[in-house]
Amino acid sequence: MGRIRILRSTDKVLEFEIEGEDHTLCNVLCSELFNDPHVVYASYKIDHPLIGFPRVYVETDGSKLPLTAVIDAAMRIKGYAAEFKRLFESAIKG
Repeated sequence: MGRIRILRSTDKVLEFEIEGEDHTLCNVLCSELFNDPHVVYASYKIDHPLIGFPRVYVETDGSKLPLTAVIDAAMRIKGYAAEFKRLFESAIKG
Protein backbone atom coordinates (compact mmCIF):
# COMPACT_ATOMS: atom_id res chain seq x y z
CA MET A 1 0.00 0.00 0.00
CA GLY A 2 1.20 3.46 -0.85
CA ARG A 3 0.14 6.65 0.78
CA ILE A 4 -3.40 7.79 1.47
CA ARG A 5 -4.30 11.28 0.35
CA ILE A 6 -7.33 13.05 1.85
CA LEU A 7 -9.10 15.00 -0.90
CA ARG A 8 -12.09 16.30 1.08
CA SER A 9 -13.08 16.00 4.73
CA THR A 10 -16.16 17.48 6.39
CA ASP A 11 -18.42 16.46 9.28
CA LYS A 12 -20.41 14.24 6.90
CA VAL A 13 -18.23 13.52 3.85
CA LEU A 14 -14.80 12.03 3.36
CA GLU A 15 -13.08 11.52 0.01
CA PHE A 16 -9.61 9.99 -0.24
CA GLU A 17 -7.26 8.18 -2.62
CA ILE A 18 -5.28 5.06 -1.82
CA GLU A 19 -2.13 4.70 -3.88
CA GLY A 20 -1.10 1.19 -4.83
CA GLU A 21 -4.43 -0.50 -4.08
CA ASP A 22 -7.19 -1.93 -6.23
CA HIS A 23 -10.67 -3.42 -5.99
CA THR A 24 -9.66 -5.99 -3.38
CA LEU A 25 -9.19 -3.59 -0.48
CA CYS A 26 -11.83 -1.11 -1.64
CA ASN A 27 -14.59 -3.73 -1.93
CA VAL A 28 -13.90 -5.03 1.57
CA LEU A 29 -13.70 -1.52 3.03
CA CYS A 30 -16.91 -0.27 1.42
CA SER A 31 -18.78 -3.45 2.35
CA GLU A 32 -17.69 -3.12 5.96
CA LEU A 33 -18.57 0.57 6.07
CA PHE A 34 -22.19 -0.36 5.32
CA ASN A 35 -22.25 -2.38 8.56
CA ASP A 36 -22.05 0.95 10.41
CA PRO A 37 -25.57 2.33 10.94
CA HIS A 38 -24.25 5.91 10.67
CA VAL A 39 -22.85 5.40 7.16
CA VAL A 40 -25.36 6.41 4.49
CA TYR A 41 -23.07 6.05 1.47
CA ALA A 42 -19.79 4.29 0.75
CA SER A 43 -18.34 3.73 -2.69
CA TYR A 44 -15.18 3.98 -4.71
CA LYS A 45 -14.08 4.41 -8.29
CA ILE A 46 -10.90 3.81 -10.21
CA ASP A 47 -10.61 6.11 -13.23
CA HIS A 48 -8.23 3.83 -15.13
CA PRO A 49 -7.54 0.18 -14.25
CA LEU A 50 -3.84 0.37 -15.07
CA ILE A 51 -2.77 3.79 -13.83
CA GLY A 52 -5.58 5.05 -11.60
CA PHE A 53 -5.73 5.10 -7.83
CA PRO A 54 -8.95 4.16 -6.05
CA ARG A 55 -10.92 7.17 -4.86
CA VAL A 56 -13.14 6.30 -1.88
CA TYR A 57 -16.25 8.29 -0.91
CA VAL A 58 -17.88 7.97 2.50
CA GLU A 59 -20.89 9.87 3.79
CA THR A 60 -22.39 9.60 7.26
CA ASP A 61 -25.58 10.88 8.82
CA GLY A 62 -23.57 13.47 10.74
CA SER A 63 -23.70 11.76 14.11
CA LYS A 64 -20.32 10.14 13.41
CA LEU A 65 -17.39 11.60 11.52
CA PRO A 66 -16.70 9.70 8.29
CA LEU A 67 -13.02 9.52 9.25
CA THR A 68 -14.02 7.70 12.43
CA ALA A 69 -16.28 5.37 10.44
CA VAL A 70 -13.37 4.43 8.15
CA ILE A 71 -11.03 3.82 11.09
CA ASP A 72 -13.66 1.70 12.85
CA ALA A 73 -14.28 -0.32 9.68
CA ALA A 74 -10.54 -0.89 9.21
CA MET A 75 -10.26 -2.14 12.79
CA ARG A 76 -13.14 -4.59 12.27
CA ILE A 77 -11.53 -5.85 9.05
CA LYS A 78 -8.26 -6.33 10.93
CA GLY A 79 -10.13 -8.38 13.54
CA TYR A 80 -11.80 -10.53 10.87
CA ALA A 81 -8.42 -11.19 9.25
CA ALA A 82 -6.87 -12.19 12.58
CA GLU A 83 -9.77 -14.56 13.29
CA PHE A 84 -9.49 -16.09 9.81
CA LYS A 85 -5.76 -16.60 10.34
CA ARG A 86 -6.38 -18.30 13.68
CA LEU A 87 -9.04 -20.59 12.24
CA PHE A 88 -6.96 -21.41 9.17
CA GLU A 89 -3.86 -22.23 11.21
CA SER A 90 -5.98 -24.44 13.47
CA ALA A 91 -7.44 -26.23 10.45
CA ILE A 92 -4.07 -27.00 8.86
CA LYS A 93 -2.69 -28.32 12.15
CA GLY A 94 -5.53 -30.80 12.23
